[in-house]
Amino acid sequence: MPEKCRVSVCGFDPMLVRGYVKTGYRALWWYLPDDVYNDFKVKPGDKVIGRLLAVYNPKGEKTAEPNEDFRWETSKETGYAVVLPPEVITKYELTEFHFIELVINKINEQDVYPGEEKKTKWWPTEKMKLSYFLPYAAP
Repeated sequence: MPEKCRVSVCGFDPMLVRGYVKTGYRALWWYLPDDVYNDFKVKPGDKVIGRLLAVYNPKGEKTAEPNEDFRWETSKETGYAVVLPPEVITKYELTEFHFIELVINKINEQDVYPGEEKKTKWWPTEKMKLSYFLPYAAP
């Protein structure tokens, strides 16, 4: 299994995300594990290919188990940030206060750690229960 990780969604205030989703501007993203970023020399605009396994809300509750493949691009500024497409944001009503669990299978069609199972970036369950968060704002 390639790189399995649970990451925090990063981004803008939900009201800004609401507008950015309509315009296609980068609204939410997550950061690659350092090992993947360094080992595969990820650059701006590279494709990250994998499978979205779960979505957690700011209370630490699993709200979806999509088990669906994805092909997302890294940001134009850095290959470290992977941009979430608008359709994913609206489908799962994501905010910067959510967490996602996923498997990274490939970077630009290059297999990530074939034959190995890595889990270097895993957000702790006890830290997924946030005391402050803003709700999703639909576009």
